[in-house]
Amino acid sequence: MTTTTPARWLRRGVAALAGSLLMLSFSSTAQAGAPQVKTQAPGFYRTMLGDFEVTALFDGTIDLEPKKLLTNTTQAQVGKLLDRGFEKDTVPTSVNAYLINTGSKLVLVDTGAGGLFGPTLGSLQANLKAAGYQPEQVDDVLITHMHGDHVGGLVQDGKLVFPNATIHAGQEDADFWLDKANLEKASAEMKGFFQGAMASLNPYVEAGKFKGMKGNTDLVPGIKAVPAHGHTPGHNIYLVESKGQKLVLWGDLMHVAAVQFAQPQITISFDVDSKPAAAERKKAYADAAKGRYLVGSAHLPFPGLGHVRAEGKGYVWVPVDYQQVR
Repeated sequence: MTTTTPARWLRRGVAALAGSLLMLSFSSTAQAGAPQVKTQAPGFYRTMLGDFEVTALFDGTIDLEPKKLLTNTTQAQVGKLLDRGFEKDTVPTSVNAYLINTGSKLVLVDTGAGGLFGPTLGSLQANLKAAGYQPEQVDDVLITHMHGDHVGGLVQDGKLVFPNATIHAGQEDADFWLDKANLEKASAEMKGFFQGAMASLNPYVEAGKFKGMKGNTDLVPGIKAVPAHGHTPGHNIYLVESKGQKLVLWGDLMHVAAVQFAQPQITISFDVDSKPAAAERKKAYADAAKGRYLVGSAHLPFPGLGHVRAEGKGYVWVPVDYQQVR
């Protein structure tokens, strides 16, 4: 039997007390709280479509107030749908663009807002670089339509952001938005739309780097423009196909997912002609649901890629799963 002396007990007590104080010190340090970082990861998401690499690029978000903007509906109806979709009266709305590497061509669909819409947008160029590409590498830029949040990224400080690219857009949009007479007779709230389009496109027009198009147009192998007029006079969607896989990039066929999937007839005040805009949206929803192909949209939550499923008289958006590129 071993006898423990008082001195030994004292040494053990001191050691235990020191250990407790040390643990308390570590605990206090851990609980002191690190400063909040409040930055996000770079905004790009990559996936494969057959042999094509598709990179969704995040330009930022802009706050929309659907109750004030949506038309062919009532504020009460919009409010009910927003609440069902866990949205508030102000909806943070993504602005997305899509970069397609076909293996022989680097094609960008839309360019974000650049400096036209304030500090919450304009991140596309930085995210393009974070995704491993440089603006000088882009061969073709395909514009869905000439609203500022789609063309503002074409120019920075008056210089071409994509100096080696040819810009493609609907000729009807060019005739409408780049016409000085239309600018002069536009209402005060509409003048900014014309001015933004002119500032963004005219440097490319002057450099001989703009090509207008009408009707279904094959642009590069595997990528085709298809007219979907209404939101603007020359609004186009883009069909991307590789090895039997299909992606349709919608541009601004829809804006508020919580409302316009359930009620496709609901339009928005940004539409130049809301009746054909609604018709094109309904047609696109029905075709996507039937064809079960991948869809990309400028104003769906980033990365804006997913599928559409019919449900009752409306539709449901099913976003892609986040996964590694394969």
